[in-house]
Amino acid sequence: MSLPPERPAQRRPPRGPDSAGALHPRNRHRGRYDFVRLTRQSPELAAFVVTITGGEASIDFSNPDAVRALNRALLHADYGIAHWDIPDGYLCPPIPGRADYVHGLADLLAQDNAGVIPRGSAIRALDIGVGANCIYPLLGHSEYGWRFVGSEVDATALEAAKAIVLANGLGGAIELRQQPSRGSILDGLLDPDDRFDLSLCNPPFHASAVDAARGSQRKWRNLGKPAAAHAAPPLNFGGQAGELWCTGGEASFVRRMIRESAAIPARVLWFSSLVSRAANLAGVRRQLQRAGARDVREVAMAQGSKQSRFVAWTYLDPAQRAAWRSAHWGAGPVRAR
Repeated sequence: MSLPPERPAQRRPPRGPDSAGALHPRNRHRGRYDFVRLTRQSPELAAFVVTITGGEASIDFSNPDAVRALNRALLHADYGIAHWDIPDGYLCPPIPGRADYVHGLADLLAQDNAGVIPRGSAIRALDIGVGANCIYPLLGHSEYGWRFVGSEVDATALEAAKAIVLANGLGGAIELRQQPSRGSILDGLLDPDDRFDLSLCNPPFHASAVDAARGSQRKWRNLGKPAAAHAAPPLNFGGQAGELWCTGGEASFVRRMIRESAAIPARVLWFSSLVSRAANLAGVRRQLQRAGARDVREVAMAQGSKQSRFVAWTYLDPAQRAAWRSAHWGAGPVRAR
């Protein structure tokens, strides 16, 4: 499930916290990437580091191998993930933006927890479409100690995610399940006793393969590459069909998720999804109102020049949310470690 790269970094290094479109205050990637530190942790990255205008170090973000090596280095250096790899052609996510979503969800839980971010294994999250990269469970567990269930319809992606979990000894914290129906999101996925404090999702952005190909061409031009250099330019962040597009695109996927969430209103405290296109927000709001959501939050995010947001909704009123905390988290706010 794809997002464009944060920045054309083969020409300009990563932007720092003082620039417009800064990342979340707790995001580990607010400053420029420290390539000396990263290559010390992951020597394979050194082969892709180049000197750009101004004498600063960066990588060519149009090169899928360079992006994968950078992700591997970031996960190792900043999150303690020693083993990470994905099959060729699968989505290699931009980690700073993914981390922002996790931090935003932590803030959402804190608002119902006396301002304290709940940490530890009492918090359980559902990642819808975990992908081969397993990125949200890795980040959420590393940063906050949460437990995750990740769902995936693609068998190859699921096996790759399982390999990451097992290689890093995270089987007690991350459970992976195959969604049995390609036409379903939540239906048929949950066990009878499942309860989740959060769900998160990065839905397919495009409405068709043609639309996805056009998006790839735009990214290629934004990365400073000649439009005619590749008839079908390689996706620097990769992505299989199910990760990049579905019939009706993002808007249709989120509408379906809302319909399915309304059928299990008391099984998840806060449902959420990325909504990359601002034009889709009005339809999402209408759908949530019709579904009976009691509270809806829209949280803006930005990575460089890219603007995005996630929408979160709950079917529980404040008293029911307080009862949920008491039942699942124990008495009083869950304190920081």
